[in-house]
Amino acid sequence: MVRDPSLSAAAQELELRAGQLRDRVGKLLDRLGESYIGAREELLVPLLHAVLSGSHVLLQGLPGLGKTQLAKCLAEGLGAHFSRVQCTPDLMPSDVTGTEILEDGDGGGLQFRFRRGPVFGNLVLADEINRATPKTQSSLLEAMEERQVTVGGRTEALPEPFVLLGTQNPIEMEGTYPLPEAQLDRFALQLDVPFPGEGELVRILDTQALLDTPPMESCLSPKEWLELRRISEQVIASPELLLFLSRLLLATHPEAPGAMEATRRYVRLGASPRAGIAMLRVARMRAFLAGRMHVTSEDIESVALPALRHRVLLRYEARAEGISVAELLPEWLGVALA
Repeated sequence: MVRDPSLSAAAQELELRAGQLRDRVGKLLDRLGESYIGAREELLVPLLHAVLSGSHVLLQGLPGLGKTQLAKCLAEGLGAHFSRVQCTPDLMPSDVTGTEILEDGDGGGLQFRFRRGPVFGNLVLADEINRATPKTQSSLLEAMEERQVTVGGRTEALPEPFVLLGTQNPIEMEGTYPLPEAQLDRFALQLDVPFPGEGELVRILDTQALLDTPPMESCLSPKEWLELRRISEQVIASPELLLFLSRLLLATHPEAPGAMEATRRYVRLGASPRAGIAMLRVARMRAFLAGRMHVTSEDIESVALPALRHRVLLRYEARAEGISVAELLPEWLGVALA
């Protein structure tokens, strides 16, 4: 790397360190692509951007597409503590967050001790999250937003970094409980896991049919993960970029002044300010890993669909006519850019 002589020593050191971290993330992406075959640009890249920025992600796909294996490989590559919650209808909130147990104390009496649940991890997988009851689903709200849990009047901070990955099957309805809007809104992105193509299936059958697969090499540490997040938060978003993002959010609201006819007809509820915050956070990480210290409209556009598809609620008319957020998004972007 050629250093700019006009930069201060501190700035040069930051530039050098940023380059090292970018190289390690590139190595992590390559290793992830070797362990999870296919869908690099539409799945692996945005997943990595979101997770590194500290954002929660909802993975939606059919069974058997490797969602759980992908989460495990990502945790191994990040050198992070991986924890899994297999969601079922009989899962209780205490099974997720932890509970207080009564045990013998040092002085001979009885005392309560808090036993941590699986939510205490760096990368936590809530597998088939929509199979948990609403009561259990709600136990994750505080963890996702405030990165802490409260049990029996006692508040425990979650480890840093902390990211929750949720998975769900889009076609099964029996025995499932749709996620409430408040929880969907806490997932920065919803990424659809595509079915592999012919060539990818051949590679999967050739390389992953064995039961014993070696763990993925660690490319980052949790400390470096946090360092990446702190540096990416310094990426600049100009006033023009913030105006563009604000216009995009407002364009999703049917009651907003000047709303498009299609939005008034098909949209029931638009995106929240939290959606804009999540988009900006992931866009900053995308820009930083691309070697820039400023966010562009292209960064926002790249995360717009996965950030909005689960937040914008459509009316029955949209479902009946086969209209999705993907069809409405180009018009919203056009309004925001005007």
